[in-house]
Amino acid sequence: MHGRVKVKTTAQQEEEKKKEREKKLKIYVAARDACFAKRKEGIKDEEALELTQQLLSSNPDFATLWNQRREILMHLETIKDEDEMQKIYESELHFLESCLKVNPKSYGSWFHRGWVSARLPRPNWVRELSLCDRCLSLDDRNFHCWDYRRMVVKMSGVPVEKELEFTDRLIGSNFSNYSSWHYRSTLLPLLHPESPDPKSSGDPPSSQAHSHRVCEEQLLKEYELVQNAFFTDPNDQSAWFYYRWLLGRADREEMISCVYVSRDEERVVVGFSRPVNAQSSGLLLVLDGQPLRVDWRSVHPRFKHSPVWICHLPPGTISDITNEHNLTVHWSERPTQRDCALYTGRTESWCRDSATDQELFRSELSVEKTSVLQSELQSCNQLQELEPLNKWCLLTIILLMRALDPLRYEKETLAHFETLKEVDPMRSAYYSDLCSKFMIENTILKMEYAEVRVFSISDKNLTTLCHLDQLVLVTHINLSSNQLHRLPLQFAMLQCLEVLEADSNLIENLEGLYHLPNLEEVLLRNNKISTLTDLQPLASCPKLKHLDLRGNPVTLSDGIEAEIKALLPSVTKLLL
Repeated sequence: MHGRVKVKTTAQQEEEKKKEREKKLKIYVAARDACFAKRKEGIKDEEALELTQQLLSSNPDFATLWNQRREILMHLETIKDEDEMQKIYESELHFLESCLKVNPKSYGSWFHRGWVSARLPRPNWVRELSLCDRCLSLDDRNFHCWDYRRMVVKMSGVPVEKELEFTDRLIGSNFSNYSSWHYRSTLLPLLHPESPDPKSSGDPPSSQAHSHRVCEEQLLKEYELVQNAFFTDPNDQSAWFYYRWLLGRADREEMISCVYVSRDEERVVVGFSRPVNAQSSGLLLVLDGQPLRVDWRSVHPRFKHSPVWICHLPPGTISDITNEHNLTVHWSERPTQRDCALYTGRTESWCRDSATDQELFRSELSVEKTSVLQSELQSCNQLQELEPLNKWCLLTIILLMRALDPLRYEKETLAHFETLKEVDPMRSAYYSDLCSKFMIENTILKMEYAEVRVFSISDKNLTTLCHLDQLVLVTHINLSSNQLHRLPLQFAMLQCLEVLEADSNLIENLEGLYHLPNLEEVLLRNNKISTLTDLQPLASCPKLKHLDLRGNPVTLSDGIEAEIKALLPSVTKLLL
């Protein structure tokens, strides 16, 4: 047996490892306690700096120690000159590199590096950019490094062109680099902004905010780049997400989109192109040349920002039907106004933005862009033939059809949504909601063309409601035979609504039927309303006369008819 190496048993090896861990833990705890004791006593010397370094070298995610370290460094700044602090901070940067080797995605290490770099008397930004390049070459999705790089670029004044070239290199070597695609989306609007149109906003060019959209010429070039990416790897989502960003429509011009005036209620309803806080954004009402002091309220108490606001005029101001009035709403936050005339013999009047479908739900397309998008659609259709179950391709085809002509491609869009639900069942609810959104948009467009105040979208398998701010003037809405579970708070924007048909849905909640002043008839047959509390919002509708609740669980409750009549005394026709 002589000469043979003695091999320790597994139990012996585990015991030795345990003792070694206990020894390291004892040293670690002692150093930690020493750090905390120094901090408690307010001691900010170099020994405390050494102790925190000892601990952070093995555990760079100890946030309290980074805080203590910054306190010590700020104290040293008060007692040392600039050259000494330059050396201390340079040493700190070297120490941080060792921490990043332990954990390249340490929140504390990257934040501290940014803090140190910002305080360094003579920073070496070229070295910091080089560090970012090395880190991203190891992990191109390290978002901590990306955040730090953006800070370095901003502090050092690196030209946007250089950073765009940097994304070119990363994307060229790896199309699946989501972070590079995202970074590219932030750089392009800075380097190739969409030209502002002074006529559209009323502002001189110098006063307009920087456009966050990309000019069309560059946009068309980006289509070619991203197409190469998803044809190379159709199943990688990075390029598809970027493509969706390219297809995103421009924001609508900020403006007053609608004004409605009612003599009977002496009420003014104002609609905006985006949610605003009218109480703080300088909304002024002028009647027959005289400013009026009015209190603006949103359509629901929960909305601090809303696209629809209401005010009541002083009694007798416009109630005489023999008088004509001119009303102007001024929005001082934007240099815009909207005039509305209330003629003799009219009980109501309105004026509204005659927005086209491009302005409402998609970007306005030039002839060149239409041509390019048509070509893109053909390419995606070819890819879809090769990859019939690729969900990213199907969804992008839908978005291209929306950008080109939503009404023309409505049938194809619905068919593609059904395919999406089959190939990606985990996201079927998302696809149903997105399809509902597009169907509502199409119905609004058709209603706009016909200039009617009736909105009918029954039997379309709707799962959600949206764009209700576009329906301020609607008097009759039909949502029957869909898959709706609730009438959301935004439903309160339908301030002219008189008749609501919502039979044969799955509605359990009526919270959106809040203070609808003209609502007279509500048809809710065959839904899921189960308690008297669910009907409570209807009590705020003063003109409600006809209510149909047949086929709802609430009708099975004992004495429910008397309870509903007590809750809704204005109802004269109740069907249970």
